[in-house]
Amino acid sequence: MTRLRSNAVAFHQPPKPKQRKRGRPKVYGEKVKLRSLFKAKDKFLSAPSPVYNERGVTLQYRYVDLIWRPVGKLVRFVFVIHPTRGRIILLCTNLSMDALTVIHLYGLRFKIEVSFKQAIHTLGAYTYHFWRMAMTPIKRWSGNQYLHRKPEEYRNAVRRKIGAYHCYVQLGCIAQGILQHLAINYPFQVWQCFRSWLRTMKTDCVPTEMVVATALRHSLFDFLRLSPPDQKLKKMILDNADSSRMPEINMAA
Repeated sequence: MTRLRSNAVAFHQPPKPKQRKRGRPKVYGEKVKLRSLFKAKDKFLSAPSPVYNERGVTLQYRYVDLIWRPVGKLVRFVFVIHPTRGRIILLCTNLSMDALTVIHLYGLRFKIEVSFKQAIHTLGAYTYHFWRMAMTPIKRWSGNQYLHRKPEEYRNAVRRKIGAYHCYVQLGCIAQGILQHLAINYPFQVWQCFRSWLRTMKTDCVPTEMVVATALRHSLFDFLRLSPPDQKLKKMILDNADSSRMPEINMAA
């Protein structure tokens, strides 16, 4: 699913010949400039906007299944006329998805991108870099490793490396979910423990993942100092923390 430029083109399906001729049959039919399909006003339908946080907004839409050359097969083009955002052309490779669902899902892409940005910059969930010293070095952009030519022990080691990637990303996603849970359900306590300043700080709004992470960092040593010695989370942190990098942890312990 993506958005296209207004100058994009597509093709109708080629007409079936009445009699088979020599040579390769046609793959593409008549060429269509997609923006020209906005001219057929009578073919557009009206519906309430399915985009999140839009109330009382009615948009016009239609969809057409045409062949798109980059993939060489039928795809669904959704044409949208929004009263304030203007005209957009969306593309979806799932021909069974209705047009309003395509518009709704495309509207969620901004939230998804923001979630990825927070996962990368706040948690480092996609900044993994696991090395395996015994792996055969290859030049940059030279292609894949030929694992089918390697012994089983080598391939198992590569599988462990990929498993480490997956575990690292999964733990980052779980941590992000915990931050979102704290932001939604405990915003007052988060702002109390934030102990910092932002130019756009609004304490009456739900905090971001970055604000929650900062509040947790500021309250970590208070938690370690005030919690009972047999607290399981405290014991796990003290057993695994590197005191040379966190000298304050010895005082909290």
